[in-house]
Amino acid sequence: MTNMKPDTPLLDTVATPDKLRTLKASQLRQVADELRAEVISAVGTTGGHLGSGLGVVELTVALHYVFDTPNDRLVWDVGHQCYPHKILTGRRDRIRTLRQGGGLSGFTKRTESEYDPFGAAHSSTSISAALGFAVANKLSDNPGKAIAVIGDGSISAGMAYEAMNNAEQAGNRLVVILNDNDMSIAPPVGGLSAYLARLVSSGEYLGLRGLASKVTKKLSKRMHKAAGKAEEYARGMATGGTLFEELGFYYVGPIDGHNLDHLIPVLENVRDAKEGPVLIHVVTQKGKGYAPAENAADKYHGVQKFDVVTGAQVKGPPGPPKYQDVFGDTLAKLAETDERLCAITAAMPGGTGVDRFAKAHPDRAFDVGIAEQHAVTFAAGLAAQGMRPFCAIYSTFLQRAYDQVVHDVAIQNLPVRFAIDRAGLVGADGATHAGSFDVTYLSTLPNFVVMAAADEAELANMVYTAAVHDDGPIAVRYPRGSGTGVPIPEVLEKLPIGKGRIVREGKKVAILSLGTRLTEAEKAADMLEAKGLSTTVTDLRFAKPLDEELIRKLLATHEVAVTIEEAAIGGLGAHVLTLASDEGLIDAGLKLRTMRLPDRFQDQDKPDRQYDEAGLNAPDIVDTVLKALRWNESAKEADTRA
Repeated sequence: MTNMKPDTPLLDTVATPDKLRTLKASQLRQVADELRAEVISAVGTTGGHLGSGLGVVELTVALHYVFDTPNDRLVWDVGHQCYPHKILTGRRDRIRTLRQGGGLSGFTKRTESEYDPFGAAHSSTSISAALGFAVANKLSDNPGKAIAVIGDGSISAGMAYEAMNNAEQAGNRLVVILNDNDMSIAPPVGGLSAYLARLVSSGEYLGLRGLASKVTKKLSKRMHKAAGKAEEYARGMATGGTLFEELGFYYVGPIDGHNLDHLIPVLENVRDAKEGPVLIHVVTQKGKGYAPAENAADKYHGVQKFDVVTGAQVKGPPGPPKYQDVFGDTLAKLAETDERLCAITAAMPGGTGVDRFAKAHPDRAFDVGIAEQHAVTFAAGLAAQGMRPFCAIYSTFLQRAYDQVVHDVAIQNLPVRFAIDRAGLVGADGATHAGSFDVTYLSTLPNFVVMAAADEAELANMVYTAAVHDDGPIAVRYPRGSGTGVPIPEVLEKLPIGKGRIVREGKKVAILSLGTRLTEAEKAADMLEAKGLSTTVTDLRFAKPLDEELIRKLLATHEVAVTIEEAAIGGLGAHVLTLASDEGLIDAGLKLRTMRLPDRFQDQDKPDRQYDEAGLNAPDIVDTVLKALRWNESAKEADTRA
């Protein structure tokens, strides 16, 4: 690996934005070049998001140079492009701890720096948040600005337009930067568009516009309106900004987001403008300045550690297939004989495995963009018309569509199939992407079936079970990463709804596992057996409906019962406790314990460390059992006496 730290003499003098603002504008090009080299070196060392950050290097430099951050509030949408921002805002000495335990978050985070006024990781929140800052400044007569930087993908979501529809309330204190890195809105930009952007953002133009407005107001209302529309549409035809004008923004652009000579004067004009709010349309290139990322932006969005010279990413030895690929391949195969099967994703075809389905069945694969609410109700409509839709969404993103899950799916008892990816802890992505709550928020809903796969073979069977289930909504959750290595059956099995399986039988201790903690449950059983504690291990498979018959039997015949799940409080354990209470089993002296994710948000770390912190590994199960059997002794003491 050739990842030596780059030579950055000018960047070394810029610890914070106030130092950056002491430089001459002519020096910013060198700062940007050195900043780009530092980002490449840092991400090569730690892994993380690369292409998006490289695309906003010049924009980051320009924003901190022109605006008075942190007094002016800079809000990054999603935040995966914030590494250059972190380097310029006092965190360069920790930049090689990105996404690691105890290190910097891969996203913006309020507790990390005063330069991160709003935490992010989910898309399309920046304009709403910046509007809040801007209106608060207006109400308190604070001259500070609020600047939202949002990508052309994120701005496709409805929430962004809801915010823009209210933006006039902020006056000139709100600035939105539309970072168009896919050339999806405007044609390539050059000198003419840069000139137009400077012109329409200049004080002279804005002054003339204001004068014209005053003059036309002296005319009839009809003439005033017509004159305003003529000016608006004239600018719209030249710059493409009519849509944003209709939403109340003064549109500027498009401009080259990598040309500091274009960016700086436009940002200065907007900073000093008396009118507002303003939207600046900036065109950038993902991966800018690093050939491997420029040539394969999709592959360099999120990367493993890599060699800076060659771009080659460090890859581990080949292993079991990823859960997302098992889902995509299984569904694609099933769709060969069932034309009603279709797949929906909300801008994550690769992350969910829907891309594999789409290759085989392009007419039945739908990427609706960053629109989870629409995805769920769209699936409900398909189901109501007799199709068999699978809505494949990360657990943490499905939270954004909970009302649609309740109102449009559950109440109507429509057979929408939910493939819930990234369920449970997610390592380096941390709390914002951890799928901690889906068991709880789905298992409380009438009509729902909620399954959790213990391994890739179980996932394949559960996908098949969901595919042929037409009696209401059904969900299967599965984790990020690779399977356990078990073979996937050639002939898939339709699982009986609400029935678990006994993996091994014992007499004294019962471990009731849901999902991927099954391997740890089996390890714990071995450890308990070594202490003479005969142990039953069950894979319940279903959080809802519970296998009540099996659970009653286990609770009635074992001295200690422990539930374990990679989910928050309110899930499997809560439902088993309710069943035990309703059946009067707790009154009979049963020692029933529940193991689940802790009631806090866990920061990023390696997965094994996260599980240790959560207390969901085999030794933790053993500890729970021993404490239940010997109330006054810790498990460590019990271990010593055994």
